[in-house]
Amino acid sequence: MSIQPTELTLNLSPKSRLDIVDVAAMISDQYGDLLQNYRMTTCCSSHTTAGYLDQQFCAKLGYSEKRLDQFINIFQKLFPPNAGYFHDRMELRKELSESEKECEPLNADSHLIFMSAGLKNCVTYINKPKLPIYFIDLDGIYKHYRRNRQTTIMAHNRDEIVYHGRFFIPVTEEHRINSFNLKDPRYGLFSHLNDLLDSYGIEKGLIDIRLAREERHAGLTVNEYETLLMRHDLPDAMSDPLRYIVRRGKKLFQNPASIPAKTRGYVIYDLIHLYNKLMNNLQTGRPAVDKVLSYLSSPASRIFRLKRNINLLVYSSVETGSARIVQGTYQTPILLQHQKADKGVRCLEITLRNFG
Repeated sequence: MSIQPTELTLNLSPKSRLDIVDVAAMISDQYGDLLQNYRMTTCCSSHTTAGYLDQQFCAKLGYSEKRLDQFINIFQKLFPPNAGYFHDRMELRKELSESEKECEPLNADSHLIFMSAGLKNCVTYINKPKLPIYFIDLDGIYKHYRRNRQTTIMAHNRDEIVYHGRFFIPVTEEHRINSFNLKDPRYGLFSHLNDLLDSYGIEKGLIDIRLAREERHAGLTVNEYETLLMRHDLPDAMSDPLRYIVRRGKKLFQNPASIPAKTRGYVIYDLIHLYNKLMNNLQTGRPAVDKVLSYLSSPASRIFRLKRNINLLVYSSVETGSARIVQGTYQTPILLQHQKADKGVRCLEITLRNFG
């Protein structure tokens, strides 16, 4: 008889604003060898400034917490705190009361780092002995307030695909760089997803939403869909990432031709190695940006690790309530594009997986 999936909820108390926690080690401390009974672990964050990186990318870093810290630090330099972001200008936040504005964290930088560094709300890892699974908190402490963080863990052995199909999202607005709230009922996406869950009787599983292979110049993320953040701060950074770096005093390399082609091809994936070369020399102004751009095609897609898919955990519990699709209070699936779609529509591929 197969072992049924096991669900856990871990509560985390960050020790610093950037806090990296090995949740696999936490599970081992609290539950012993539980994960050794399962082939896979799916981890789901309830937050928009704390999440996970894909297992494949963490493997590129050698599962090293030090290298992971260095990687995040690159984006912290790109998006420093208190840099005049629209999201942090409380006088513009009409949705907040005056009392809410007093305690609302100034954390646009954390949201931008989450999206640009490719953090995800939900990831699945193949279990290996003593393999770390890092929960990365970008905004754990604000002033003297320590946030309460929570992550849901689903350990399982089987991951069966029960449905695969397409869904189309109209993106007809005129702006070249834009974002689209996929939770908007006008798109009908979540109604469609819930109908699928009913049809296939899924109680524990995963929804994979992925851009179709033919889609270009776009990405997917799960974050807070706040107007100032999505309509001002993010488009400003995506419109010209390298000029954005220069405006914040970044040091560009003087001779990009000397960087090996393989490194140029990966750019962000090998950015830890590239970073030392990038920071060794100082050269500012538009000519420097033009020089770099001649060696880096599609700068927005290179500088930003925009993901082509997002995962949504399916699980009903006391914590999730009646909603089977697990999402935190402020979490929203978002479609980002840095070029307009050719036909004013984006195609999503939806895969429904059943855990056992």
